[in-house]
Amino acid sequence: MAREGGASEGEGEADGAPKAGGEHRVIMRVVIAEDAALFREGLVRLIEDHGHRVCAAVADGGSLLAAVAEHAPDVAVADIRMPPTHTDEGLRAALEIRQSYPGTGVLVLSQYIETRYTARLLEGNAAGVGYLLKERVADVAEFAGALERVAAGGTALDPEVVGQLLRASRHAGGLAALTAREHHVLALMAEGRSNAGIAAALVVTGGTVEKHVASIFGKLRLPPDEGDNRRVLAVLRYLGS
Repeated sequence: MAREGGASEGEGEADGAPKAGGEHRVIMRVVIAEDAALFREGLVRLIEDHGHRVCAAVADGGSLLAAVAEHAPDVAVADIRMPPTHTDEGLRAALEIRQSYPGTGVLVLSQYIETRYTARLLEGNAAGVGYLLKERVADVAEFAGALERVAAGGTALDPEVVGQLLRASRHAGGLAALTAREHHVLALMAEGRSNAGIAAALVVTGGTVEKHVASIFGKLRLPPDEGDNRRVLAVLRYLGS
């Protein structure tokens, strides 16, 4: 198991490990910043039990930045409140990682819903960003899926955070035109779900989801543009409202 500032066993292994039948799975390189030792060690065990590699597990924002610079991980997992002030050290480190290491995904964890931090993280681009409540870690499959989405350049937002943003922005400009079902679809998009994932959550067909998504893009005036990811723009419009 990785220790603070150290590397996991198997650092020299290949990033793609063979599976049965000749398939390969992607092994993510992860760094963790969490000042609660037991929770930090639990994250390390959970991530490594899923076959990924924890390059470093540290306890403060400065050490997180140093670990990212040293190991160039696929994703950094960071608590928002860490020493010395226990306010937003992890967030500030995450924002610096976003600016200085755009190829590294960032998944921040919080004990509470703090929507202002979500908006700051998603400013400019929602790709490769996640924000989860710590209680979500108890759902191992959900946490692992969010981590993998963020590492792959997707978005993973806690449903509770999305719900609070939705309630606050229901009558904001542009969003007021959406139907209740379109709001629900947009909320699931903000959590980082694909069309297939949204269809499964709503128990509808993929074609129905595609129609809702197209309607959302139209009402938010997001025309097709090869240079922009309309899903990301729709989520940013939703969060920024």
